[in-house]
Amino acid sequence: MHQILMQKMRLQSRSRLQPWKHYCNKPSSSQLNPMLFAVCLLLASLDVIKSQFLVKTLPGLDGELPFTLETGYIGVGESDDEQLFYYFIESEGNPEDDPLMIWFTGGPGCSSLSGLMFEIGPFTINYATSTLENPILELVPYSWTKVANIIFLDQPAGSGFSYAKTPESYITNDTLASKLAYSFLRKWLVDHPKFFSNPLYVGGDSYSGKIVPLVVQEIYNGNEIGEEQPLNIKGYTVGNPFTDTSGDYNSRIPFAHHMALLSDAIYKSAKENCGGEYLTVDPNNSLCIHALQTVDKCLERININHILEPVCDTSNTLKSDLFRRDLRGLDKTSLDTWSLPQAQKQWCRDDKNEYTAAWANRKDVREALHIHEEFNNIEWVRCNESLEHDFFIETPSYAHNVMSVVGYHRHFADKKCRALVYSGDHDMVIPHLGTLNWIQSLNLPVVDDWRPWFVDEQVAGYTMKYMNSADQSLIFATVKGGGHTAAEFKPKECLNMFIRWLADDTL
Repeated sequence: MHQILMQKMRLQSRSRLQPWKHYCNKPSSSQLNPMLFAVCLLLASLDVIKSQFLVKTLPGLDGELPFTLETGYIGVGESDDEQLFYYFIESEGNPEDDPLMIWFTGGPGCSSLSGLMFEIGPFTINYATSTLENPILELVPYSWTKVANIIFLDQPAGSGFSYAKTPESYITNDTLASKLAYSFLRKWLVDHPKFFSNPLYVGGDSYSGKIVPLVVQEIYNGNEIGEEQPLNIKGYTVGNPFTDTSGDYNSRIPFAHHMALLSDAIYKSAKENCGGEYLTVDPNNSLCIHALQTVDKCLERININHILEPVCDTSNTLKSDLFRRDLRGLDKTSLDTWSLPQAQKQWCRDDKNEYTAAWANRKDVREALHIHEEFNNIEWVRCNESLEHDFFIETPSYAHNVMSVVGYHRHFADKKCRALVYSGDHDMVIPHLGTLNWIQSLNLPVVDDWRPWFVDEQVAGYTMKYMNSADQSLIFATVKGGGHTAAEFKPKECLNMFIRWLADDTL
């Protein structure tokens, strides 16, 4: 029997007022004498509880790294109880002038190593030469660090190599996680003052489609109240973004029909009997429930991360039910599927999780990355299930307290802010149809209507541009053949897209 389950918090980090702040906060740091301001930055850096190290080599990769990698911890929250770990890679172009971007991975609770190794970073695992006992790394040509300085942040505490000093500090929610991420960014910039003047962008994908706008808002709030040195925020980018809970989920069935996974009759039955609402369904609506059972039978063996890729885990006996799936499907490629006893187990995209965990849990890797000793007995996992959000079941560690961030995007449209929103067009986790729907709901003026964009004279996707000025625009782009998330499946196209957007060139 197809059962539809019914859907069943603001903490502000505090900092101690140090003596130097009495001078540096009068009235705005940007108005201080340059020499005094430099002294303030130095004193501020001494006040931040942190550690940072340059990493010259990495186990699994021969020779010295051909790029500058720094890792470290910065404490945030009350008494710096949350120790957030980061990987910082300087731009391989012109780090002094190139933009600075902080990148958030989804989940929530998934390590930023995912974004670094499999989406937009400069190295990954070479599966052809690797074993679980000895993962081998290789450089990749389509890293976004070719043109930007990028901070990959493990957040919230409990993600990747980040941890908390008290059990209570592991309990968080969307707004608190965003405030602490903003606190991290300010502390990081105080410790890296040479990047204060670089254009600043905030980026992320999947579940971080919620976190990115919340952090951008924190930046604007801080700038408007004159909080220390203003941040040079220029815009943000979100890929395959979870934005509006109802809209994103309810776009899955229309997307499946759009992609010929559902017949006209099946789609019509579901739409009419459920009224377009497939997430929270009246348990007494037997016609809707019956229609969704039919939908499930059509989609239960479809890989929702990329509908053209095979379902990988043939040993998992848990049945997939697309419309009872929780947000653990976001940013985690393993799927719950029917057992296929006759199929042979072959390497697939999901296996990257095993290789990454094998690499990250090696002692020499942790030593190279300078992981805190407090983390010695903690296993690194790609996604921390105690933090990952379940829409239908309230979890004690992470509260899903922001249902939609569409209003934030509408607010940013009134500011000097540039936005890039992109979607893999074969992603059924966060279908591009839902993303396009909320963008259209902003009622922004269209200055460049739907058209193809190209890489190597081939169609790389389709794009629209809203508003049009040097410092105010929103671009939506699909990535042809991309899944969840787009950069993992189409790295060359996504790098081209990112380069053009940064340069304000036409896609």
